[in-house]
Amino acid sequence: MTTVIAFILMFGVLVSIHEWGHLIFAKRAGMLVREFAIGFGPKIVSFTKNETLYTIRLIPAGGYVRVAGDDPEIVELKPGHHIALEFDENEKVSKIIVNNKSKHPNARTIEVENVDLDHKLYIEGYELDDEDTKLHFDVNPKAMFVVDERETQIAPFDRQFASKTIGQRAMQLFAGPMMNFVLAIFIFLILGLIQGVPVERAQMGEIQSGSSAEEAGLQENDVITQIGEQSISTWEQFTDIVRENPGQELNLVISRGDTEQELMVVPSEVEAVNEQGDTINIGQIGVQRAFEKDVLGTLMFGFERTYETSKLIITNLVMLVTGQLSIDVLSGPVGIYDATDQVVQSGFTNFLMWTAMLSINLGIINLVPLPALDGGRLMFVGIEAVRGKPIAPEKEGVFHFVGFALLMLLMIVVTWNDIQRLFL
Repeated sequence: MTTVIAFILMFGVLVSIHEWGHLIFAKRAGMLVREFAIGFGPKIVSFTKNETLYTIRLIPAGGYVRVAGDDPEIVELKPGHHIALEFDENEKVSKIIVNNKSKHPNARTIEVENVDLDHKLYIEGYELDDEDTKLHFDVNPKAMFVVDERETQIAPFDRQFASKTIGQRAMQLFAGPMMNFVLAIFIFLILGLIQGVPVERAQMGEIQSGSSAEEAGLQENDVITQIGEQSISTWEQFTDIVRENPGQELNLVISRGDTEQELMVVPSEVEAVNEQGDTINIGQIGVQRAFEKDVLGTLMFGFERTYETSKLIITNLVMLVTGQLSIDVLSGPVGIYDATDQVVQSGFTNFLMWTAMLSINLGIINLVPLPALDGGRLMFVGIEAVRGKPIAPEKEGVFHFVGFALLMLLMIVVTWNDIQRLFL
C-alpha cells in the first residue's frame, strides 16, 4: 500500500507540474484552455474554474492540456441551420442552442443566414415566422454552444492557439518539459538540504554492517588516497576500480585523521545490468558516499545533478535510437511501478532522487521531435518560423495521429516486456 500511494503521488506530481507549465503559459498568452487533465479515459473527478475544466481520469498514463483551436465538439453553424438564442443583460447572445430547443422555451429561435464566431462575432438570420425581416445579433465572446444540454464556450480566433505569435506558441509547448526540469532542480535542492551534498573526494560515508568494507576495517570519514599503484582523488575513480574488480584483493591507502594506513579489501560479486541490457558481475564493498552541509554547494548540487542526469538520459536515448541499446531496456508504467517499489523500500531520500530522475526523463522524452509529443509540435512551429507560413493543419493532424498510434503500440510492447520480466 505504501508503494501504491507513493506511485500515485509521484505520478500525480510529475504529470501535474508538466501540464501546469502548459496551462500557465497558455493562459498568459490569452489562449482559451478548455481542459486540464491528469490521466486518460473516463472522468473520475471534474470541476470547472476560470473557463477551464479540470479532470482526473481513470488511466494513469499521462495527461494533457486542451487549448482552443482544434475543437471537434464545436458545431459549425451554416446557413439554413435552425438554432435558439439566449441573451445576456447587454442583449448579446450568451447561449447558442443547437438541439433540444424545446427545453429552452424562453430562447429565440432563428434560421441562420450568416455567422462569424471567429472574428466579428455575430449571427444573422430570420425568425421562423418572419422570413422578411433580417435580424442581426452580436455574440458575447464567452458565449456558450449548447449541444445535448452540454455547454462549450466558443473560441474567437484571438483565443485560439493558432492566433498567437510563434514565440508564444513555442513557449506554451516548451513550458511543460521546462517545468519538469525545474521540479528536478527543486527536489535536488531539498535533498541537498536534507542530507547535504556529495563530497568530491573518495570519503567514506555509512559502512554497511557485515560488508566487505567493515571486514577490511574501513570507518566512516576515511578517505581513500591510493589503490595499488594508482592515486585516487575522486569518488568516481574509487567506485570504478571497485566495480571492475569483483572478488579481487585491492590494497588501499587511506587517510584517517592525521595518519595514513594500509588496508586490504575484497569487493563482493553482485549482478547488475549494463547499458546494453546484459547481466554482468560487478564489485561492491558496502559503503555509501560521504555528504557535507554547504549552502553554496547545495545550490550548485541542484543544477549539477539535473545537468548530469540529463546528459546520461540523452546519451542512452541516442544509443537506443542508433541500435546500441535494445528496446528491452525500456520500461513502461509496470516497470516503473516495480522500480518504485524497490526505491520506496530503500528510503525516502532515494524516493525523492528517483522522482527527480523521472521528472528529467519526462521532460527530455517530451522534447524529442516525435508526433503527438511536445517536441513534435515544437518541430512544426520551428518549420513555420523558417518557411514563413505554417504547414496545413490537415497534414500536421495526420502526422500526429499516425505518430500517436505508433507510440501507443510502443507502449503496449514495452508494457508486455515489463510483464514478462516480472511475472513470466
